[in-house]
Amino acid sequence: MRYRHVIDSCRAETIGDAGLDDVELEARLAGCAAGLTTLRRQQVDGSLPLLRLPARRDDLGELQTIAADWRRRFGRVVLLGTGGSSLGARALAALAPPGGPELIVLDNLDPDGFGAFASGQPLDRTGLLIVSKSGGTAETLSQALVCLPALQAAIGQAALSRQVLAVVEPGNSALRQLAAAYRLPVLAHDPGVGGRFSVLSLVGLLPALLLGLDAAKVRDGAAEVLDQALAATRPAEVPAAVGAALAVALAERRGIAEAVLLPYVGRLETFALWYCQLWAESLGKAGHGITPVRALGPVDQHSQLQLYLDGPANKLFTLITLPMRGSGPLVPEAEARRLGLDYLAGRRIGDLVAAMQRATAETLAKRGRPVRRIELERLDEATLGALLMHFMLETILAAHLLKIDPYDQPAVEEGKVLARCYLAQMAAVG
Repeated sequence: MRYRHVIDSCRAETIGDAGLDDVELEARLAGCAAGLTTLRRQQVDGSLPLLRLPARRDDLGELQTIAADWRRRFGRVVLLGTGGSSLGARALAALAPPGGPELIVLDNLDPDGFGAFASGQPLDRTGLLIVSKSGGTAETLSQALVCLPALQAAIGQAALSRQVLAVVEPGNSALRQLAAAYRLPVLAHDPGVGGRFSVLSLVGLLPALLLGLDAAKVRDGAAEVLDQALAATRPAEVPAAVGAALAVALAERRGIAEAVLLPYVGRLETFALWYCQLWAESLGKAGHGITPVRALGPVDQHSQLQLYLDGPANKLFTLITLPMRGSGPLVPEAEARRLGLDYLAGRRIGDLVAAMQRATAETLAKRGRPVRRIELERLDEATLGALLMHFMLETILAAHLLKIDPYDQPAVEEGKVLARCYLAQMAAVG
């Protein structure tokens, strides 16, 4: 495994009454057995296409060809897409090596945000990637309807089809119709892979390839986690099952209402954004749910840690750590001593981060806050793929324990319908 999942500081024997005893945890772990059996069946019969993605390689050739062409021709790529259509790409993009095109993600609909499309690289050096699973996402369609005419006016229709690509599931959606009207190439989004679970598909991997990442290695890491989970003889051997059982049992037995993801790795900041959508939209149903909270160490020690230590004891903390000791720039010894900072003298920046992540975990545990650690050996494409699969499996298994469907989002649709009604009212009054 590319990470260690350490839950000692979630146990009653370590943190007292706020932790779980073995009986409570084992009861919920036993409930994961049926969920794992379902996942094994779904992988075999193909009814959950997500589970077939880690082993696939046949689809990467076409994506690699597109990526090589775009990397040669474009200085930047603008991605139009929101939620699951962009968050996975953003998580992967944090590992991008230097030298590739700039990735600009216009995922939040903001009247002032379109300046990013017209600024920077000239439009003839700009690739436009439009992603919407359903093809009917209002935010993405409105962005496309603004950007496409501007791009067409700048480069002409003949060049437009070489600079724009749409990703959408099959059907006669608005995005499919728009692509046809502008004669744009289209890649098919698998209708069986939900947006927030699509990071291992072309939705996440095409942007990753555009930035110079190795998509096969992302899937390799995901495959290791999935294969280990499905081959395990007991749920206790599956880190994702342990995580799901832990979260649900703490919610039911100890009133834990929030799940704080606190990576001490700057490159995982966007991963935390991806996690929040996955966990919230999959589990927040029928009165159930554990609110995800994203934080980043060490910076949020100065903005949130006071609350975590001395506020409501209703949070489960997940720290993601890397070996930092001995890494980073050196603090000048003489200057540090002159300022009375002997503890920094001759230390490296990574030494300070290593001390802080250890201190935070221990301080939270001493305060009776349940803390688990996901300890990485390194952060590369395969490790990130492993983390992505871990949390997708953890979410699916938690949904199984809660007896809810992790793949739908019925309440969100109500707001979308109401927003369209308000737009129609605006049109009626002029």
